[in-house]
Amino acid sequence: MRFLFESIERNVTQQPSRAAISDEHTSLAWAVLQDAVANCRKTLSTQEDTFGLLVPNGCEYVVALLAVAAEGKTLVPLPTFFSDDQLSKIIDDAGIKRILVVTATAERAARLGPPRTVLELDITPRIWAEPAENFETVIYTSGSSGLPKGVRHTSSQIEAVVRSLAMASEASGKDRYLSLLPLPMLLETICAVFLPIFCGAEAHFEAQIAEQVAAGKVSGLTNAIGNHRPTATVLVPQLLKAWLYEMKAAGTTPPSELRFVAVGGASVSSAVLHLADAMGVPVFEGYGLSECCSVVTLNRPRDRKSGTSGKPLPGVTVAVENGEVIVDGHTIMAGYLGGTSAQKPWHTGDLGAIDDDGFLIVHGRKDNLIITGFGRNISPEWVETALMTDPRVALAVVTGSGQLALHAVFIPTAFGENWFATASTKDAHSLIAHLCADLPSYAVPQSYQTISMRDALKAMLVTTNGRAIRCRINDYVASSHSQIAAQ
Repeated sequence: MRFLFESIERNVTQQPSRAAISDEHTSLAWAVLQDAVANCRKTLSTQEDTFGLLVPNGCEYVVALLAVAAEGKTLVPLPTFFSDDQLSKIIDDAGIKRILVVTATAERAARLGPPRTVLELDITPRIWAEPAENFETVIYTSGSSGLPKGVRHTSSQIEAVVRSLAMASEASGKDRYLSLLPLPMLLETICAVFLPIFCGAEAHFEAQIAEQVAAGKVSGLTNAIGNHRPTATVLVPQLLKAWLYEMKAAGTTPPSELRFVAVGGASVSSAVLHLADAMGVPVFEGYGLSECCSVVTLNRPRDRKSGTSGKPLPGVTVAVENGEVIVDGHTIMAGYLGGTSAQKPWHTGDLGAIDDDGFLIVHGRKDNLIITGFGRNISPEWVETALMTDPRVALAVVTGSGQLALHAVFIPTAFGENWFATASTKDAHSLIAHLCADLPSYAVPQSYQTISMRDALKAMLVTTNGRAIRCRINDYVASSHSQIAAQ
């Protein structure tokens, strides 16, 4: 991570008193940030080489992350929204020897086993020591299979993606980044911590909204974005939709300073994209996966095509073979924890195409294909994108392999919860028919059910970045139908 610490040192020299990071309670200038990291490093000078980080979004999280990186240790983020059982499995699998916590998470960490260190921001001036090499981070992602795997990234993959992202997004020291997603998501760590530090930009962390994202019910986006007036942020599609309709209801517009809103994690419906354009929100869709350091392709300020995932980042190559997206370059992970090194090029398992202008269009997962009882092959993402054009629908997941007709699972937005709770079956089917009017009849779901985002996250049916864990949703639907049949 030498490239990152060189940037910190440069900013300490050039703009020592300018704000680098902030949260609701704290603001750290560049010189103070360096001192805080240097003091935190002293608490990590142990024989332990793998640390867990159980800390909410904010300055303490960033300082601890940088301290572990400067010491050349391995960091495993422990999402505060995971259950104790999930965290225990990660701790055992990753061989975590010590957990870094704050006062608010110390009691919970005590239940998990390993010794813990309570972090406190110490900004006493301290001489900066040369950073060590060999930093590694292990990110646990449920993905679409539901089987958590530890994805290993070293300094080399992180540096490659940060440098490429800076070029593609035209990031600079003039930016103000607003962090709204949980930092244990690799994408948010890259965009909210590594990229702003590399560019000498400022980042602010809205911990409360990040916690709401993890809990599945978000409000106050318009106020947060309006108050902090960022130039850049990253949203998942559900957040983008929620923010657009919040603004529409309030009759407000996005901050004039806002120049780059990256959206990824799942497909964005054309209706939402059209609304964003109409409201003046500069949305740039992208595509990536944890195994390729979160970002593979991105639309750019000077090279953008709505409805696509953009072009490959500099230094990344993308090809489509037999319909599958294949990625090569320096951002491919070191490997899965406990497994062999990753093979290049990386076969993503995603279906897609590259248009005549070089933009990637992602169709969905190879292993998501539904084959109905009538032998129809249906890509569920095709139907789901149509269903999610309505502002009442945060997420729609279609099932139906081996069945005579498709079934839809709806996760309503905050705006749509009351409607789904009071709507008749006839009303719901009318909505489905309207949203799927352009699809052939065999692709229109003939049955449906609803579940709140909060309950879906609790049951681990979706990931925090809005992706459906289809194997679990299939089991959930089968279980629901069995219970109905038994009644």
